[in-house]
Amino acid sequence: MIVVMKESATESQIRNVTQKLNDLGYDVHPDRGVNQTILGVVGDTRSLDSRILEILDGVTEVLRVTEPYKLASRSFKPSDTIIEIQGVKIGGPEVIVIAGPCSVESESQIHEIAVLVRKTGGKILRGGAFKPRTSPYSFQGLGVKGLKMMCEAAKANHLVSISEVMEISQIELMEQYIDIIQVGARNMQNYSLLKELGHIQKPVVLKRGLSARIEEMLMAAEYILSGGNSQVIFCERGIRTFETYTRNTMDISAIPVVKKRSHLPIIADPSHGIGLRDKIIPMARAAVAAGADGLMIEVHNDPDNALSDGAQSLYPEQLEQLIPELRAIAKVIGRTIG
Repeated sequence: MIVVMKESATESQIRNVTQKLNDLGYDVHPDRGVNQTILGVVGDTRSLDSRILEILDGVTEVLRVTEPYKLASRSFKPSDTIIEIQGVKIGGPEVIVIAGPCSVESESQIHEIAVLVRKTGGKILRGGAFKPRTSPYSFQGLGVKGLKMMCEAAKANHLVSISEVMEISQIELMEQYIDIIQVGARNMQNYSLLKELGHIQKPVVLKRGLSARIEEMLMAAEYILSGGNSQVIFCERGIRTFETYTRNTMDISAIPVVKKRSHLPIIADPSHGIGLRDKIIPMARAAVAAGADGLMIEVHNDPDNALSDGAQSLYPEQLEQLIPELRAIAKVIGRTIG
């Protein structure tokens, strides 16, 4: 349910309506727009008589949200949400490039790649310190040491940093060193982890699960939003289908679908989405054309000898070739890159 306040509603009237809802046992999430405030009511509102709210001073109308995801819905917030991190705005006119290696392997490696990302117009440095691997014998990441390296490389090159959290116990460490916390596909429905991320004040990139429907991804975001953290960014990273010619099936159609149903920004990860180096560039182009607010691309200074996901990591010269092509596509749809 949402309560739409009048444009002339005073702060006192907004507080009174909020208090009334709190007294009835509901959580209230306000969205303060330019002209008016909308109050998102969280909880089971099926038995709530909307008339007791409609008669309150300052209320213009009360609407029931039919989608199971409330705070992520455009019914709650019709305008696009723009998430800003150190001057970098995700969800606005600029398509943000996020690039870096699958895993942080050494200080020299991550610094060399950070220089490349900055040079090509990227704004965010990605890199894994804790790696979820299918095999327990594969490289699992450098842990805290890798986080520190990421932090130093990003700061030295005036980049924002993003890395993946694996479990609740790692959140505090992530908050110390990383600007954006990523929830991987395997953890999209780890509801305990999502609830904890709802209590922090850092942006969260939520990747779509390997077999998740779009609605399930939207519902996963609701766990974070309902905890009080409004800085959620969706990531389409491909889903598992019966196709064997690609690692995953990149669902480009999910981008416009999510943008229609939710006010939250969505980025695309063509590296995981298709898993083959020679296919990443065309899928990145397609994602920008489809309306993605950003791209997450794996790039490595020596992908043939990478400790993880070398086959889906671009060579540096490929990233340098790709960015001008993406700028041309973005210009056609009224957006910019870098």
